[in-house]
Amino acid sequence: MPLGLSYKRFHAWRLRHISTTVLIPVASILVGALAGLAAVLLKNLVHLTNKALLSLEIQTFVGGNALMLVYPMAGIALTIFFVKRILKGHIGHGIPGVLFSISRHNGKLPLSGTYSSIVASTLTVAFGGSVGLEAPIATTGSAIGSNIGRLLHLPSKHIKLLLGCGAAGAIAGIFKAPLAGILFVVEVLLFDLTSTTAIPLLLSTISASTVAYFLMGPDVQFAFQVAESFQLSQIPFYIALGIFCAWASVYFLRTTDRVENWFSRRSKSIYRLLIGGILLGFMIFLFPPLFGEGYGSLAELLHGSSDSLFQHSIFQSLAGNEWAVLAMLLALILLKAVATATTIGSGGVGGTFGPSLILGGLCGYFLATFSNLIGLPPQSAANFALVGMAGVMTGVMHAPLMATFLIAEITGGYALMPPLLITVVVSYLFVHPYEKHSIYARKLAQHGDLLTHDKDQSAWQLLDMQKLIETNFTCVRQGDKLRQLVEAIKESHRNVFPVLDKEGKFVGVIHLDDVRNIMFQTDEYDIYNVEELMTPISEGDIVRNSDTLIDVVNKFRVGNRYNLIVIDKDNRYVGFISRANTFSAYRRFISETSEE
Repeated sequence: MPLGLSYKRFHAWRLRHISTTVLIPVASILVGALAGLAAVLLKNLVHLTNKALLSLEIQTFVGGNALMLVYPMAGIALTIFFVKRILKGHIGHGIPGVLFSISRHNGKLPLSGTYSSIVASTLTVAFGGSVGLEAPIATTGSAIGSNIGRLLHLPSKHIKLLLGCGAAGAIAGIFKAPLAGILFVVEVLLFDLTSTTAIPLLLSTISASTVAYFLMGPDVQFAFQVAESFQLSQIPFYIALGIFCAWASVYFLRTTDRVENWFSRRSKSIYRLLIGGILLGFMIFLFPPLFGEGYGSLAELLHGSSDSLFQHSIFQSLAGNEWAVLAMLLALILLKAVATATTIGSGGVGGTFGPSLILGGLCGYFLATFSNLIGLPPQSAANFALVGMAGVMTGVMHAPLMATFLIAEITGGYALMPPLLITVVVSYLFVHPYEKHSIYARKLAQHGDLLTHDKDQSAWQLLDMQKLIETNFTCVRQGDKLRQLVEAIKESHRNVFPVLDKEGKFVGVIHLDDVRNIMFQTDEYDIYNVEELMTPISEGDIVRNSDTLIDVVNKFRVGNRYNLIVIDKDNRYVGFISRANTFSAYRRFISETSEE
């Protein structure tokens, strides 16, 4: 039996015997399991490749590993080859691409997204690209959920829900943190957590975590047992940490943006590869913790060892010197954003989730070490590193709840909850005035493509005004007589008639009610010109086709108008937009995006 026919029969059987109420929970479990499997696969591929590459070493006369100079460029070159030659350039844009799909394409992601990010990010990160794997895994999970939803012929809101289940499952699978996975979808992908979405998201994260536990054991990325409890006297120190994390977040956001923009202005990919590969290789040669994700060095710091910061480095002789450790930490804090943006800008594939965690851990460890060195009351460097991870993640991703519960889950309890809450709140409050949107949403917001929790604003921002413009109005020309207007009235089903000049520029309008009393006076057909019959209009009656729908709605509300004339930048007539159609489209949008 042909595959297509079998699928049609299965789909028909499913429609008869399995309701959507039953199907969604089952599908969410499947999506979560596949997302968790993808997370395990990607993490292990990169870990094994990293281990093999770092086992090879060629010493230079100044120390360090000479291979660090060439690994990053090789990985980025392989990534570019894969994207351009195998994928033909069709690769998603990470989390921003997922957000764009949710807002503009009803959650539909291409089938290639289920594997493209895994392969491309493996090539980049395994060879030392200083980016994270979390965003590619979340993108992969989203694509898995989206395509399963499409395979089952589900409506768009259920496709979006399974997309969210895939993303939540991916995050839960990486960190074995189900709650953090759900909050990632709520705060980063901007889903509404309702009774309809909560159960599928829970099922997907639990199934993903179970798969990860089964394949990788109980340990997590930062398995750490909190030994020192929080004291009230530490509140000022954690407030200071929140401020420091806020500064680091703004620095990270703006530096990555500027560096990526600089690379985007280089027209040829070979130039981007050469410049980025050489620069990244040089940074990693001097500061090996920038190699790959960087979790290994951070994990060593959490367990009290700073020697890993100097391993394979030309500064290895300084290991153990506390001030040298402080200088190394500061250098890594300043260079992590540059290394991440250089990796992405030169053609690598990866995310900023991991780098924000690493940066936060470095900030926390730096502040605690500095405080201890200058003689202030001693602080736990490990606790500060963990809380700093949440602080910077909050500032970069605008996800305070996810950051808080991620650290709580990976530390196995809530011993750090008070300092976590203090730090993330301070970080968010200090970052938000300078950066209104997260690193994933900022560019989409600039182009009006961001779906937010504010459904009213999202509706007016995301509805396509061009689709609401009505063009079935019969036009008359400047210089026409009443006779031509009457002929237009006979042909038209509308009661408004735009008047245009010879170049198609808008001159005015004629309303049927205003000429009804003379249109039957045939002896005056060649006396009246259409210009004499036009209705006076003001700027409040006109919108440009470049205006936003919010501008249109404001004009409807202020002037109590039923129709607005749409013209282009050259004053050429485009059509009309009506109050009735506009608000009907708004109601449809609200209905389609509501999860209840």
